[in-house]
Amino acid sequence: MSQSFTTADGLRLAYHVDDFTDPWRKPETLLLLHAAMGNSRRWFQWVPRLARRHRVVRLDLRGHGESEMPKADDPFSLSLLVSDALELLDLVGAERAHIVGNSAGGYVSQQLAIHHPERVETLALFGSTPGLKHSHAPTWIPKIQEVGLKTFLANTIDERFDSNADPDLVKWFIEQAGSNDPAFIARFVLHMTTHDFMEDVSKITAPTLIVAAGKEKIGHASAYQEMNKRIQGSELMYYDTAAHNICDGYASRCVDDLTDFLKRRGH
Repeated sequence: MSQSFTTADGLRLAYHVDDFTDPWRKPETLLLLHAAMGNSRRWFQWVPRLARRHRVVRLDLRGHGESEMPKADDPFSLSLLVSDALELLDLVGAERAHIVGNSAGGYVSQQLAIHHPERVETLALFGSTPGLKHSHAPTWIPKIQEVGLKTFLANTIDERFDSNADPDLVKWFIEQAGSNDPAFIARFVLHMTTHDFMEDVSKITAPTLIVAAGKEKIGHASAYQEMNKRIQGSELMYYDTAAHNICDGYASRCVDDLTDFLKRRGH
């Protein structure tokens, strides 16, 4: 069951809390932030395993899932998404949390770690460069306007999934992601293409795991090496794939690597 809260600027956002830890323990909080066109349900393969060791909090970003969509004339920015995450952490009583971000959710995660380091216990980034500025994402918008979101996703599915991906998962992804409002997705994506905060990632002090598709077509795989150089003590892992959606197509491996990272860091 989803819960909701109202942000400082009056938007209703949905979230979930999953906690299957031993009842006598006080578990640490792990916040999951999904990708553009996603929602909290996209973590369905992750939650059962993670929630046994951590209190898992999942947020539907503004305009996604069961969260309210900003009106066309309402402000929208990456900084507002960061504020939403901070408000949710306050609401669930997490002074510090393990932050896990996928793609655009990773932009929010990085900004949290850069500007609010006291709230970030560890940082794990999956397919998430420092912004979307140096990408071909702006070319998506006219194509979406021409053929529709679902057809666009189907036509470019090789950027997101390997050919050996479960066909039912791919079909579900296209239906789920394709059900988003195209106008809002255009606004969301185009805003993210204005951001490049590579110069700021050196300010990240939390233990950081970077997981990337080694043949990335959306976020430029070479950017991850630069992140790894700039974030002191960070760990970089490449998956041998061009599929951007590693959190969906390689969910079990992602959870394995995240769990191992947290254990090695004492969590």
